[in-house]
Amino acid sequence: MFRLATINVNGIRAAYRKGMGEWLAERDCDVVTLQEVRAPDDVVRELVAESGYHVAHTEAAAKGRSGVAILSRAEPKDVRIGCGDGFFDDSGRWIEADVPMPDGSLLSVASAYVHSGGVGTPKQDEKLRFLDQMLLRMSAMAAGADHAMVTGDLNIGHTEADIRNWKGNVGKAGFLPEERAYLDRARDELGWVDVHRHLSGEVDGPYTWWSMRGKAFDTDTGWRIDYQLATPGLAAGARQAWVDRAPSWSERWSDHAPLVVDYDL
Repeated sequence: MFRLATINVNGIRAAYRKGMGEWLAERDCDVVTLQEVRAPDDVVRELVAESGYHVAHTEAAAKGRSGVAILSRAEPKDVRIGCGDGFFDDSGRWIEADVPMPDGSLLSVASAYVHSGGVGTPKQDEKLRFLDQMLLRMSAMAAGADHAMVTGDLNIGHTEADIRNWKGNVGKAGFLPEERAYLDRARDELGWVDVHRHLSGEVDGPYTWWSMRGKAFDTDTGWRIDYQLATPGLAAGARQAWVDRAPSWSERWSDHAPLVVDYDL
Protein backbone atom coordinates (compact mmCIF):
# COMPACT_ATOMS: atom_id res chain seq x y z
CA MET A 1 0.00 0.00 0.00
CA PHE A 2 1.22 3.48 -0.92
CA ARG A 3 -0.36 6.59 0.61
CA LEU A 4 -0.14 10.01 -1.04
CA ALA A 5 -1.60 13.28 0.21
CA THR A 6 -1.75 16.72 -1.34
CA ILE A 7 -2.53 19.95 0.52
CA ASN A 8 -2.35 23.68 -0.06
CA VAL A 9 -0.97 24.69 3.34
CA ASN A 10 -1.71 28.42 2.97
CA GLY A 11 1.67 29.26 4.53
CA ILE A 12 3.65 26.43 6.11
CA ARG A 13 4.76 28.42 9.16
CA ALA A 14 1.18 29.26 10.12
CA ALA A 15 0.06 25.72 9.31
CA TYR A 16 2.66 24.25 11.66
CA ARG A 17 1.57 26.59 14.45
CA LYS A 18 -1.99 25.35 14.00
CA GLY A 19 -1.29 21.60 13.93
CA MET A 20 0.11 20.54 10.57
CA GLY A 21 3.04 18.74 12.18
CA GLU A 22 0.73 16.56 14.24
CA TRP A 23 -1.35 15.73 11.17
CA LEU A 24 1.77 14.82 9.21
CA ALA A 25 2.91 12.40 11.92
CA GLU A 26 -0.50 10.80 12.36
CA ARG A 27 -1.35 10.34 8.69
CA ASP A 28 1.90 8.45 7.90
CA CYS A 29 1.97 9.14 4.15
CA ASP A 30 4.66 7.91 1.77
CA VAL A 31 4.50 11.15 -0.23
CA VAL A 32 2.98 14.52 0.66
CA THR A 33 2.84 17.33 -1.86
CA LEU A 34 2.47 20.91 -0.64
CA GLN A 35 1.38 24.12 -2.31
CA GLU A 36 1.45 27.77 -1.25
CA VAL A 37 4.33 27.00 1.11
CA ARG A 38 5.33 30.68 1.22
CA ALA A 39 8.60 30.27 3.14
CA PRO A 40 12.35 30.22 2.45
CA ASP A 41 13.93 26.84 1.84
CA ASP A 42 15.84 26.77 5.13
CA VAL A 43 12.64 27.41 7.09
CA VAL A 44 10.79 24.62 5.27
CA ARG A 45 13.58 22.14 5.95
CA GLU A 46 13.80 23.14 9.60
CA LEU A 47 10.06 22.69 10.13
CA VAL A 48 9.99 19.28 8.44
CA ALA A 49 13.34 18.07 9.86
CA GLU A 50 11.90 15.79 12.55
CA SER A 51 9.28 14.21 10.28
CA GLY A 52 11.65 11.78 8.56
CA TYR A 53 10.80 13.03 5.07
CA HIS A 54 13.16 13.96 2.27
CA VAL A 55 12.31 17.47 1.06
CA ALA A 56 12.18 18.81 -2.49
CA HIS A 57 11.13 22.46 -2.50
CA THR A 58 11.16 25.53 -4.69
CA GLU A 59 10.22 28.97 -3.48
CA ALA A 60 9.02 31.91 -5.54
CA ALA A 61 11.22 34.86 -6.42
CA ALA A 62 8.45 37.05 -4.99
CA LYS A 63 8.98 36.79 -1.25
CA GLY A 64 6.09 35.27 0.67
CA ARG A 65 4.27 34.03 -2.43
CA SER A 66 3.49 30.58 -3.86
CA GLY A 67 6.09 27.86 -3.25
CA VAL A 68 5.63 24.12 -3.79
CA ALA A 69 7.23 21.08 -2.19
CA ILE A 70 7.30 17.29 -2.23
CA LEU A 71 7.95 15.31 0.95
CA SER A 72 8.85 11.66 0.43
CA ARG A 73 9.87 8.77 2.69
CA ALA A 74 12.08 7.37 -0.07
CA GLU A 75 14.87 9.59 -1.35
CA PRO A 76 14.02 10.91 -4.83
CA LYS A 77 16.22 9.76 -7.68
CA ASP A 78 15.80 13.13 -9.37
CA VAL A 79 14.15 16.51 -8.74
CA ARG A 80 13.14 19.02 -11.42
CA ILE A 81 12.03 22.58 -10.80
CA GLY A 82 9.70 24.28 -13.26
CA CYS A 83 7.21 23.01 -15.81
CA GLY A 84 9.40 23.40 -18.88
CA ASP A 85 8.42 26.98 -19.70
CA GLY A 86 11.23 29.21 -18.41
CA PHE A 87 8.74 32.00 -17.74
CA PHE A 88 7.58 30.08 -14.67
CA ASP A 89 10.93 28.77 -13.40
CA ASP A 90 11.12 31.12 -10.42
CA SER A 91 7.37 31.30 -9.75
CA GLY A 92 7.26 28.55 -7.13
CA ARG A 93 4.42 26.80 -8.92
CA TRP A 94 5.81 23.47 -10.17
CA ILE A 95 8.24 20.86 -8.86
CA GLU A 96 8.70 17.21 -9.86
CA ALA A 97 10.40 14.32 -8.08
CA ASP A 98 11.11 10.77 -9.23
CA VAL A 99 10.30 8.67 -6.17
CA PRO A 100 11.00 4.92 -5.87
CA MET A 101 7.85 2.98 -4.98
CA PRO A 102 7.68 0.04 -2.53
CA ASP A 103 7.29 -2.44 -5.42
CA GLY A 104 10.45 -1.18 -7.14
CA SER A 105 8.69 0.93 -9.75
CA LEU A 106 9.34 4.65 -10.23
CA LEU A 107 6.77 7.37 -9.66
CA SER A 108 7.23 10.77 -11.30
CA VAL A 109 5.13 13.11 -9.15
CA ALA A 110 4.53 16.85 -9.51
CA SER A 111 3.28 19.36 -6.98
CA ALA A 112 1.49 22.13 -8.86
CA TYR A 113 0.02 25.42 -7.75
CA VAL A 114 -1.99 26.88 -10.62
CA HIS A 115 -2.83 30.59 -10.66
CA SER A 116 -6.20 31.66 -9.28
CA GLY A 117 -6.64 33.87 -12.34
CA GLY A 118 -9.07 36.68 -13.02
CA VAL A 119 -11.21 37.18 -16.10
CA GLY A 120 -9.66 39.65 -18.54
CA THR A 121 -6.46 40.10 -16.54
CA PRO A 122 -2.79 39.30 -17.25
CA LYS A 123 -3.01 36.80 -14.38
CA GLN A 124 -5.58 34.83 -16.36
CA ASP A 125 -3.34 34.86 -19.43
CA GLU A 126 -0.55 33.42 -17.29
CA LYS A 127 -2.90 30.79 -15.90
CA LEU A 128 -3.82 29.53 -19.37
CA ARG A 129 -0.17 29.59 -20.46
CA PHE A 130 0.71 27.54 -17.38
CA LEU A 131 -2.08 25.03 -18.12
CA ASP A 132 -0.85 24.68 -21.70
CA GLN A 133 2.56 23.72 -20.37
CA MET A 134 1.05 21.43 -17.74
CA LEU A 135 -0.45 19.22 -20.44
CA LEU A 136 2.88 19.05 -22.23
CA ARG A 137 4.65 18.05 -19.03
CA MET A 138 2.03 15.41 -18.29
CA SER A 139 2.81 13.71 -21.59
CA ALA A 140 6.55 13.83 -20.91
CA MET A 141 6.15 12.55 -17.35
CA ALA A 142 4.04 9.61 -18.47
CA ALA A 143 6.69 8.65 -21.00
CA GLY A 144 9.58 8.92 -18.56
CA ALA A 145 8.58 6.77 -15.58
CA ASP A 146 6.57 3.67 -14.65
CA HIS A 147 3.86 5.85 -13.11
CA ALA A 148 3.16 9.58 -13.16
CA MET A 149 0.98 11.89 -11.14
CA VAL A 150 0.18 15.60 -11.06
CA THR A 151 -1.12 16.75 -7.69
CA GLY A 152 -2.07 19.99 -6.09
CA ASP A 153 -4.23 23.07 -6.16
CA LEU A 154 -5.23 23.47 -9.79
CA ASN A 155 -7.72 26.26 -9.04
CA ILE A 156 -10.31 24.77 -11.40
CA GLY A 157 -13.67 23.23 -10.59
CA HIS A 158 -13.97 20.68 -13.36
CA THR A 159 -17.73 20.07 -13.30
CA GLU A 160 -20.86 21.39 -11.64
CA ALA A 161 -20.38 18.71 -8.98
CA ASP A 162 -17.10 20.34 -7.94
CA ILE A 163 -18.52 23.68 -6.74
CA ARG A 164 -21.39 23.89 -4.27
CA ASN A 165 -22.57 27.22 -5.70
CA TRP A 166 -21.63 26.57 -9.32
CA LYS A 167 -24.45 28.72 -10.73
CA GLY A 168 -23.06 31.74 -8.90
CA ASN A 169 -19.63 31.15 -10.40
CA VAL A 170 -20.53 30.82 -14.08
CA GLY A 171 -18.29 33.19 -16.00
CA LYS A 172 -15.79 33.54 -13.17
CA ALA A 173 -12.17 32.37 -13.00
CA GLY A 174 -11.95 28.83 -11.71
CA PHE A 175 -15.07 27.68 -13.56
CA LEU A 176 -14.57 29.05 -17.07
CA PRO A 177 -15.20 26.66 -19.98
CA GLU A 178 -11.70 27.23 -21.33
CA GLU A 179 -10.19 26.29 -17.93
CA ARG A 180 -12.36 23.21 -17.46
CA ALA A 181 -11.40 22.06 -20.96
CA TYR A 182 -7.83 21.45 -19.80
CA LEU A 183 -9.06 18.78 -17.39
CA ASP A 184 -11.21 17.34 -20.18
CA ARG A 185 -8.11 17.07 -22.35
CA ALA A 186 -6.04 15.49 -19.58
CA ARG A 187 -8.72 12.80 -19.31
CA ASP A 188 -9.85 12.37 -22.91
CA GLU A 189 -6.67 13.05 -24.90
CA LEU A 190 -3.93 11.99 -22.47
CA GLY A 191 -5.85 9.25 -20.68
CA TRP A 192 -5.06 10.46 -17.16
CA VAL A 193 -7.49 9.73 -14.32
CA ASP A 194 -8.91 12.12 -11.71
CA VAL A 195 -8.46 9.60 -8.90
CA HIS A 196 -10.61 11.36 -6.32
CA ARG A 197 -13.58 11.65 -8.67
CA HIS A 198 -13.05 8.09 -9.91
CA LEU A 199 -13.32 6.70 -6.38
CA SER A 200 -16.00 9.07 -5.08
CA GLY A 201 -18.40 8.71 -8.01
CA GLU A 202 -20.74 11.39 -9.32
CA VAL A 203 -21.55 13.09 -6.03
CA ASP A 204 -21.35 16.72 -5.00
CA GLY A 205 -17.77 17.36 -3.90
CA PRO A 206 -16.24 16.08 -1.74
CA TYR A 207 -14.88 19.62 -1.49
CA THR A 208 -11.29 20.49 -0.58
CA TRP A 209 -11.42 24.29 -0.15
CA TRP A 210 -13.72 26.60 1.75
CA SER A 211 -13.42 30.35 2.19
CA MET A 212 -12.18 31.47 5.59
CA ARG A 213 -14.92 34.12 5.53
CA GLY A 214 -18.51 33.64 6.61
CA LYS A 215 -20.03 30.21 7.17
CA ALA A 216 -18.66 28.46 4.08
CA PHE A 217 -16.92 25.74 6.08
CA ASP A 218 -19.85 25.14 8.43
CA THR A 219 -22.33 24.84 5.56
CA ASP A 220 -19.90 22.89 3.33
CA THR A 221 -20.13 25.56 0.63
CA GLY A 222 -16.84 24.58 -0.94
CA TRP A 223 -14.89 23.88 -4.10
CA ARG A 224 -13.11 20.71 -5.18
CA ILE A 225 -9.97 22.23 -6.66
CA ASP A 226 -7.24 19.97 -5.24
CA TYR A 227 -6.46 16.94 -7.40
CA GLN A 228 -4.49 13.76 -7.81
CA LEU A 229 -4.32 13.14 -11.57
CA ALA A 230 -2.66 9.80 -12.30
CA THR A 231 -1.67 7.66 -15.24
CA PRO A 232 -4.04 4.72 -15.78
CA GLY A 233 -1.85 1.97 -14.31
CA LEU A 234 -1.41 3.80 -11.02
CA ALA A 235 -5.05 4.92 -10.92
CA ALA A 236 -6.17 1.31 -11.31
CA GLY A 237 -4.59 0.57 -7.94
CA ALA A 238 -6.35 3.38 -6.08
CA ARG A 239 -8.38 1.90 -3.25
CA GLN A 240 -9.73 4.75 -1.14
CA ALA A 241 -9.70 8.53 -1.16
CA TRP A 242 -10.80 10.97 1.46
CA VAL A 243 -10.65 14.64 2.35
CA ASP A 244 -9.15 15.15 5.81
CA ARG A 245 -11.67 17.82 6.73
CA ALA A 246 -11.13 19.34 10.18
CA PRO A 247 -13.82 18.63 12.78
CA SER A 248 -14.54 22.34 13.16
CA TRP A 249 -13.66 25.74 11.70
CA SER A 250 -11.41 26.54 14.67
CA GLU A 251 -9.36 23.36 14.16
CA ARG A 252 -8.42 24.10 10.55
CA TRP A 253 -4.75 24.69 9.78
CA SER A 254 -5.40 25.80 6.19
CA ASP A 255 -8.31 27.01 4.09
CA HIS A 256 -7.83 23.76 2.13
CA ALA A 257 -8.04 20.22 3.52
CA PRO A 258 -5.66 17.39 2.60
CA LEU A 259 -6.73 15.01 -0.15
CA VAL A 260 -5.42 11.56 0.79
CA VAL A 261 -5.42 8.47 -1.44
CA ASP A 262 -4.29 4.92 -0.77
CA TYR A 263 -2.91 2.93 -3.71
CA ASP A 264 -2.48 -0.84 -3.83
CA LEU A 265 0.70 -1.62 -5.75
